[in-house]
Amino acid sequence: MKMSFRWFGEGHDSVELWQIKQIPGMQGIITTLYDTKPGDEWDLEAIRAMKKQVTDAGLELLGIESVNIHDAIKVGSPDRDLYIQNYKNTIAKLGSEGIHMICYNFMPVFDWTRSDLAKPRPDGSTVLAYDQNKIDLLKPSEMFKQLESGSNGFVLPGWEPERMAHVKELFALYEHVSEDQLFDNLVYFLNAIMPVCDEYNVDMAIHIDDPCWSVFGLPRIITCKEQILKLMNAVPNPHNGVTLCTGSLSSDPANDIPDIIRSLKGRIHFAHVRNTKHTTKGVFEEAAHYASDGSLDMYAIVKALVDIGFEGPVRPDHGRAIWNEVSMPGYGLYDRALGSQYILGLYDAIKRA
Repeated sequence: MKMSFRWFGEGHDSVELWQIKQIPGMQGIITTLYDTKPGDEWDLEAIRAMKKQVTDAGLELLGIESVNIHDAIKVGSPDRDLYIQNYKNTIAKLGSEGIHMICYNFMPVFDWTRSDLAKPRPDGSTVLAYDQNKIDLLKPSEMFKQLESGSNGFVLPGWEPERMAHVKELFALYEHVSEDQLFDNLVYFLNAIMPVCDEYNVDMAIHIDDPCWSVFGLPRIITCKEQILKLMNAVPNPHNGVTLCTGSLSSDPANDIPDIIRSLKGRIHFAHVRNTKHTTKGVFEEAAHYASDGSLDMYAIVKALVDIGFEGPVRPDHGRAIWNEVSMPGYGLYDRALGSQYILGLYDAIKRA
C-alpha cells in the first residue's frame, strides 16, 4: 500500500507539495493536468513538466485523477472514435513517462453531488453533506450556483463554470441514454483502449458513482458489487479495474465494503479511504477518518485490502475543514493529513499482527 495525496496543482490548490512531503509515510501524489478539457489529447511536454514538479519535491507521481472522458464516448455518438483515439494517445504518453494508473469515472454531467459543502458539526468543523430532500427541491443550475457560492473561490472538479454553462444541453444529450446503453458505451470504450493499456502497462481504475443512485434522473451504472463485477467480467483484462472509494460506496449503506473489496482481488488499482456518517436513507455526511466518528468499520476495510494483497496507491479522501483552514471543500491539508496517519496506523498494526 502506497500512501498518496491528491494535489490539484499550483493555482488550483491551497496545499503545497513541500507540506505534503512532510506528512509521515507519504510516498506520492495523485494529480492531473487541470487545464485540459475532456476529449483533448494531452501534451507530452506538459506531462513531463507535471511529473518533474512532483519528483523535484521528493515525491512520486503515483497516478492520474482524472483523464476525463468526453461526453461523445459516454453517449455513443458517431464521433466517439475520434475522442477514443485521443484518449489512447494520452494513455501511451503517460505510460511512456512511467505513469501507470488512471482514475476516471463514467458519470453523466456531474462527477459527484452534494447538497452542502460546509455543514457544521458539533466540534466546530464543517463537512460535505448530502440530503436527497434538499436535492429534490433544486434544479441542476440552482445546485451549481449554490456549490459555486460555497467553494471558497476554488473551481470544483466536475463543476467547472464553462461546463455548467451548457448544463441544459448536457441534460438533453443524455435524455434518451439508458443505464444499459451507458454500460455498453463504457464496455466499447474499454475494449478499444485495452490494447494500449497492455502495451504501456497502464491500469484503468473506474471510480464508484457518487452517490450510488440516480440524481436528477441521470443513469448510474457503477454503484454496487453486482454492477462492478458485471463490468469486470465484461472486460476481463486485468488492466480494467476499480478505484475502490469507500465514501461513494457507503452512500448506500447496503453495500458491504469489505466483501466488495474481497470480491475484487487483483482488480483494485487505487483506493480512496474515508468515513461517512448516515442518518436516514438518502441523507449522509462525511466524517473524520477515525472509525468512531462515522458509520464505517475502517479496520475491516483496511484489513480487507491487506488480505487481498493490495499494494497500489491509497489516499485519504475528503477531509473536514478544521483549524480555520480555507481550502477547496473536502481538500484541505490538515484533516487529510490526520486521515493518512490513521490509515497508516491501521495498516501497520494489521500487517504486524
